[in-house]
Amino acid sequence: MYEKVLDLIASQLPVKRENITRESRLLEDLGADSANVMILVMDLEQQFDIVVEDDVLGNIKTVGDIIDYLEKRV
Repeated sequence: MYEKVLDLIASQLPVKRENITRESRLLEDLGADSANVMILVMDLEQQFDIVVEDDVLGNIKTVGDIIDYLEKRV
């Protein structure tokens, strides 16, 4: 799961996969904007066959937040 999330992030954002860590912040460290985050969420929903609730989006700040959320849902 972790590897797939890194692949999705690296394909969406202008950052090398090897520079992404669990602590990487989507906006500040990886250069995502709100549109990137929405596309990433849609990709995650499709990849893992889940629906990410709108109220959860505000709590997702880091790659680790994404992984933690997916581990609870998948």
